[in-house]
Amino acid sequence: MSMSFDKILGVHEKALNVHAKRVELLAGNLANADTPNFKARDIDFRAALSDANAQLSASPVKRTHAGHQAGAAVSSGGMTPLYRNPLQSSLDGNTVDVQTERGEFAQAAFRYQAALQFVDSKLRGIVAALKGE
Repeated sequence: MSMSFDKILGVHEKALNVHAKRVELLAGNLANADTPNFKARDIDFRAALSDANAQLSASPVKRTHAGHQAGAAVSSGGMTPLYRNPLQSSLDGNTVDVQTERGEFAQAAFRYQAALQFVDSKLRGIVAALKGE
């Protein structure tokens, strides 16, 4: 019997990827806080996770004949970065608000850690079941 991580972890693997991408974008925003004309970016986590969940539940398209065209990905996985609207305009065109970005980064890092711990506990449970513990 074969086991796939998609069946074992479900949407949690996708959520972990979205969390990681969001933390990466927010860290980039903080790193470029003094870069002229830099535009702060973020990911709409709910839209990305909803899109990942829809992809998970949709059945994959299979080619049954050599003449059929391969299916193309319809969505971007919801991870298309959105530009953040600045609370206060800047003379150099930079839209990064350091305080807002620090708060968002801390929250995103916490959520990433929580998702990682959930996946870890799920995998530890599977390993324990396989060992018969």
